[in-house]
Amino acid sequence: MAADKEELKQKILEFATKKAKHKSKMYIKDLYKADPDASPRAVKNAANELVREGKLEFFSSGSTVMYGVPGFGKPLEEGEGE
Repeated sequence: MAADKEELKQKILEFATKKAKHKSKMYIKDLYKADPDASPRAVKNAANELVREGKLEFFSSGSTVMYGVPGFGKPLEEGEGE
């Protein structure tokens, strides 16, 4: 199972990096497209693990949660989103 999770994380990271050239922030629903065969829960858990590893960034406006690749798009300002 660990190999599957690592493979899913790699697919999500590749998908997000490719999309980041056009769209710096993505909804979790966008990340589901990285592996249509994976369950939404597995994708969300893998994405959250990538955030903990520092490979993805987490953005929240209070009502909306988005993910992004560090270094793409507008940087998160100090105190913004908290």
